[in-house]
Amino acid sequence: MNFIPYGKQSIDQSDISAVVATLQSDFLTTGPKVKEFEEAIADYCKVKYCVAVANGTAALHLASLCLLSKGDKVLTTPNSFLATSNAILYVGAKPIFIDIAKDGNIDLDLCIKALEEDSSIKAIYGVHFSGNPLNQEKLKYIKERFNIVILEDCAHSIGAQDNGIIAASCTNSDCSILSFHPVKHLTTAEGGAITTNSQEIYEKLLVLRAHGMVKTPDMKPWEYEMRELGFNYRITDIQCALGVSQLKKLDGFIDRRKEIAQNYDKAFKNSFIKPLYTFNGKSSYHLYVVQVDFSSLSISKEELFVKMREKNIGLQLHYIPINKQPYYVSLGYGQENTPVMDKYYEECFSLPMYPKLTNDEQEYVIKTLFEVLK
Repeated sequence: MNFIPYGKQSIDQSDISAVVATLQSDFLTTGPKVKEFEEAIADYCKVKYCVAVANGTAALHLASLCLLSKGDKVLTTPNSFLATSNAILYVGAKPIFIDIAKDGNIDLDLCIKALEEDSSIKAIYGVHFSGNPLNQEKLKYIKERFNIVILEDCAHSIGAQDNGIIAASCTNSDCSILSFHPVKHLTTAEGGAITTNSQEIYEKLLVLRAHGMVKTPDMKPWEYEMRELGFNYRITDIQCALGVSQLKKLDGFIDRRKEIAQNYDKAFKNSFIKPLYTFNGKSSYHLYVVQVDFSSLSISKEELFVKMREKNIGLQLHYIPINKQPYYVSLGYGQENTPVMDKYYEECFSLPMYPKLTNDEQEYVIKTLFEVLK
């Protein structure tokens, strides 16, 4: 059996042809494919505006520059990749880590409690962890009651829906961000995007993406003005050509991910391997996460990872609590009351989940996992 990673891209000849056609065109960057990709994403996510950028971290950074001010307190989750809370630090704001709920997402009830106790909190950065969307009714309640800034980190969740509200539509938030890394639902190799329904935020994002430069029709042909301290966070036409091609297949990719999730659910039913959440149709399943009580077994999690790799299966862990990372500890974090996150970290790991995973490969993963754990 060839090596089975936890995730990887799904590229076919149509993707290759789209990239080659762009390589043969007049524009390799800052050209028509960027706009085409942005419009296609906005249409898919049912949102007014989309700004494509170099990667998901750049998307978080630019969104934070639009949404936050220095010193702002921001509720966020310890269960994410580093970039989510790092973006808060980039703009001089202060992350406040809130425990997770049983499904791995930030506990919005605890967020409500924190907002009731501290009226100086300015924002929530919530992650749709593993593809499972945040509860939109609760987001709406929080937005209306507390009138705070909300960013939805949808790096895992394009195509997911909660009560008919599609991920990154910004129905109950100010901005959402997307990631197009190769292990995500669709890829541009590296790439990301910010979505919003605010024209003001959209126009600021465009300026910040390109060095803070502005060029207006009344300027001389060679003139431009730098009006803000911006960044070179542009994405290329080559990448966006791949993105446009991938987007056409996204629904098929998600359908296959859901099939794989249901196969796993069936295999683990009534066993000691517990899915993070049972299939509900909402998640677009970037990840398939399970939990195991290693204290009841004769094998450690580290031994499991090693033995599975010896069997050509790559597991992954999503995530080490951000607040326990050395840099965050140096800032005074690490002692937050997060019992659900702490227990989750001890027990969780992610299984292979990507559209090209075959049924035979998945059966091998399941069979091997039971054998190694037992």
